[in-house]
Amino acid sequence: MDAEALVRATIPHTLEKVLGVESQSHSKAAAFTEAFLKNSIQQTTRHDLKSMLTHKAVILGYTRPKKEKTKRNSKKAKGLNARQKRAMKIFQIKPEHQRYELFLPLQELWKQYIIDLCSGLKPTSSPQFVQQKLLKADLHGAILTVVRSKCPSYVGTTGILVQEFKHVFKIITKEDKLKVIPKRNSVFAVEIDGFVSHIYGSKFEQRASERSAKKFKVRGTIDL
Repeated sequence: MDAEALVRATIPHTLEKVLGVESQSHSKAAAFTEAFLKNSIQQTTRHDLKSMLTHKAVILGYTRPKKEKTKRNSKKAKGLNARQKRAMKIFQIKPEHQRYELFLPLQELWKQYIIDLCSGLKPTSSPQFVQQKLLKADLHGAILTVVRSKCPSYVGTTGILVQEFKHVFKIITKEDKLKVIPKRNSVFAVEIDGFVSHIYGSKFEQRASERSAKKFKVRGTIDL
């Protein structure tokens, strides 16, 4: 017996009273189906049972319980601003620390750093290649000499670079004096194991972190 014949089969007489069906007619069967569904399906105020039966499918809605949002601390740790740093004198080198010999180890470290950066310095090394590396390198520890400047008093000043700011170099001389040299309108010579390279201060009027990501032309000019 196939599925369709099984569905259309008549209900035995012995089950008519049990199921509450007095006749096998189509109308009685429909009444039984509706009564059975009424007892089986919970009544809701939103949907009418007859309208539900006319559809092939019923979409049941489900909403997830909302989780309580935890308040996150949106405040981020803020560093000191420029005014606060100046007030605390963070960048000031104490007089007792302004000694040339204290920065000699820094100079040796910088020399090795530049040699590694330039893949070794040789007499055959290209000056343009070395200058390009110096433009993006960190110069703290380098020995700088002012060879040209609009201010004649700066010319000939030599020392180890101990601090670099956006517009000035601070160097400590062999006489244990801290000199502040403006970058603009000055030309500096950098000496590394006998290899001397000249750099224009105007090209360095940036912070070291900003300069490392900038593209430079090898040749530069300066108005003196």
